[in-house]
Amino acid sequence: MKSSMKSRLRLFLIENAVVILFIVLIAIAIPASRLPGSFLLQEILTRLGRSSFLVIALLLPIMAGMGLNFGMVLGAMAGQIGLIFVMDWGIVGIPGLLLAMLLSLPISILLGWLCGSIMNMAKGREMVTGFILGFFMNGVYMLFALYAMGSIIPVTNPELLLSRGYGIRNVVDLESVRQALERFIPLKVWGVNIPVLNYLFIAAVSAFIVWFRKTKLGQDMRAVGQDRAVAGATGIAVERTRIIAIIISTVLAGFGQIIFLQNLGTINTTNSHEQTGMFSIASLLIGGASVTKASIPNALVGVILFHLLFLVAPMAGKNLIGSGMLGEYFRQFVSYGVIALSLVLYEWKRAAQEDDARALLRGGAGSDDGKGGTL
Repeated sequence: MKSSMKSRLRLFLIENAVVILFIVLIAIAIPASRLPGSFLLQEILTRLGRSSFLVIALLLPIMAGMGLNFGMVLGAMAGQIGLIFVMDWGIVGIPGLLLAMLLSLPISILLGWLCGSIMNMAKGREMVTGFILGFFMNGVYMLFALYAMGSIIPVTNPELLLSRGYGIRNVVDLESVRQALERFIPLKVWGVNIPVLNYLFIAAVSAFIVWFRKTKLGQDMRAVGQDRAVAGATGIAVERTRIIAIIISTVLAGFGQIIFLQNLGTINTTNSHEQTGMFSIASLLIGGASVTKASIPNALVGVILFHLLFLVAPMAGKNLIGSGMLGEYFRQFVSYGVIALSLVLYEWKRAAQEDDARALLRGGAGSDDGKGGTL
């Protein structure tokens, strides 16, 4: 009995080590930062509405057994291209955002199909493949944004172009669609602005994920994620199912990047997309997810914890040590370190489960040969 409780406690600590660590860090950093509670609440509500869509976009590839989709940056690139076209055509407000999503859709589908096809050739190494593919496609995106647009693809707005007459400027102002979602349904409670439409979008994508998991295709993805060989033996088109999971994730990442950037109000043409995958994956892992299991609550809790620590770390570092830069360095360390820590804990958990399974088998064998005894 004691051994069983000890084993369960150990697995609980391993599964929730990242969440517990961040809660402890935040509990220390919030008082040290001396930031007012109203400010933190406003920032968290804003960031939750801004970033959650991107994090939820990661869920389906995990369910399909493809791990953390670092290739989601391809969808972010598609979303940015859609926004650049909308800025060039001068379409404002919600219609502009919807058109940007529509324009990003075929690009995201194409890039998602490409990403999924390549991952099918690298089964078991999908995460590193997606990571490297993101670097490769970043070069293609740069060629498109800094050369093709304005020279091959007409761009009529001179404010978007570099002085040489082609290529998109490093910073694109999204004034015509800036915070269009937040302003569409204004709601203020006790002095705190609540981005209602953002949360409606998050609720919609969450409902889609819940519904999709119950469909035949969703069940196929779950089966593929559990065991590819068994799924293939039952007649499931394994490779096709995996590609569909990546395509949906890429499309949702494109939509999420549009929601994210319209809240910020600017696009950094060359690198707004680069940290999308890293920060989204870190948020999901901080929420208690793993390489093989993730849920919508993991995504939402992770966004809150990740951004709360990002908010309080610089001021906590300044007040405790006299240097705000230490907090900035810590924020960057966290985003990469939590991914490494989560992967290590995942392997640790798997090894612990294998040890427990072997111990159980040894115990069973002892009972069968008459040495174990029975009640």
